[in-house]
Amino acid sequence: MKTNPPLPPQDLKDFNDRFPVSNPRSWKKDRRVWAAAAVVAAAGVWALGRRSASHPKASKGGGAVPVGVAAARSGDMPVYLDGLGSVAAFYTVTVHSRVDGQLMSVPVREGQDVKPGDLLAQVDPRPFQAALDQAEGQLARDTALLTNAKLDLERYKGLIALDAIPKQQLDTQTATVGQDEGTVKNDTALVEAAKLQLDYAAIKSPISGRIGLRQTDPGNIVHANDPSGILVITQLHPISVVFTLPEDNLPAVMKAVAKRAKLPVTAYNRDKSAKLADGYLQTVDNQIDPGTGTSKLKAVFDNKENSLFPNQFVNVRMLLDVKKGQVIVPTVAIQRGSSGSFVYAVKPDGTVEARPVTVGVVENGDSSIDSGLSAGDTVVVDGADNLQPGSKVQVAAPAAPATPPAADAGAASAALHRGHKAK
Repeated sequence: MKTNPPLPPQDLKDFNDRFPVSNPRSWKKDRRVWAAAAVVAAAGVWALGRRSASHPKASKGGGAVPVGVAAARSGDMPVYLDGLGSVAAFYTVTVHSRVDGQLMSVPVREGQDVKPGDLLAQVDPRPFQAALDQAEGQLARDTALLTNAKLDLERYKGLIALDAIPKQQLDTQTATVGQDEGTVKNDTALVEAAKLQLDYAAIKSPISGRIGLRQTDPGNIVHANDPSGILVITQLHPISVVFTLPEDNLPAVMKAVAKRAKLPVTAYNRDKSAKLADGYLQTVDNQIDPGTGTSKLKAVFDNKENSLFPNQFVNVRMLLDVKKGQVIVPTVAIQRGSSGSFVYAVKPDGTVEARPVTVGVVENGDSSIDSGLSAGDTVVVDGADNLQPGSKVQVAAPAAPATPPAADAGAASAALHRGHKAK
């Protein structure tokens, strides 16, 4: 085997001066590092090649790419506004005693539903009954005095005609009758006041609602100025929800309210996984909160299922409008590019084109297309990442219209129709 002759001493010295090796071990270590880096780079190139082979980027004139498609359809598209709200009792009443006395009984249970006039609590009525009896006795006495004074007045009128008594005596008796009439009127008012106090001793419900936790137990002395009261009643049927919407939505809301008497409102739980109740918009607040840029709206719910409770946080969806005859495609078909939104539309020759579209309302996995598509056009809903304009595609499943949310759209149209009739 032929070997190269060794370098002359002078040439070897020049080589070492130009390429010094201070540490032979460091040189060997550097060679190992470079060798490991080369192995890693080779593995990366191999993995990239496998990925490219398993997910080929289709190009014009290349092989067909399997895709999933759907046909654009024509239908109605509901327009909703979403907001966060808090449930508020339609009426809340803290029941206080209007008289001072010992609380004898609370005949209602905590959590019981009551109606106006139901007995809630009974204060000891005996002092008020005694005061009423005393007032009625005073009234009877003064009524008798008035009757006697009137009889004397009639006698004096007869005697004055015979000139049997001086006229001054007649005038005095006339004044006495007037005085007794005032006394009787005052006694009558005292009797009414005593009856009212006795009636206040029996505390009755002023509204329909549900009893909360009892604040005062029987046996305690209650006063008219007690801060906590005896019971709290909240009206749950109906019940209201106060929610907020951005101020930019107010013009559309006011326009819709002017067209229809009632806008349908639906309350959902915190994560929107369950519907709680259906109601309608009652009113819009008369001012915008400058700190948040939102306005408050109030909706009313029948709450027949008792699914809403005061101070409960809910998600609110208000049906603003239903757009008729819209071109609708699945939202997954819409792609975003530097020039805006587009979809891959399948042409009759089996290739695709990137068609710019204007997206309208997005709802329940569907999007309405304001321009760029017609009903019946076939769009790619799966596999669009492997496409470019002009790519040949292979439909993985027969093109079929996307399943329309007929129930939702129909229910929305019916709800708006009911609101229009109610106006």
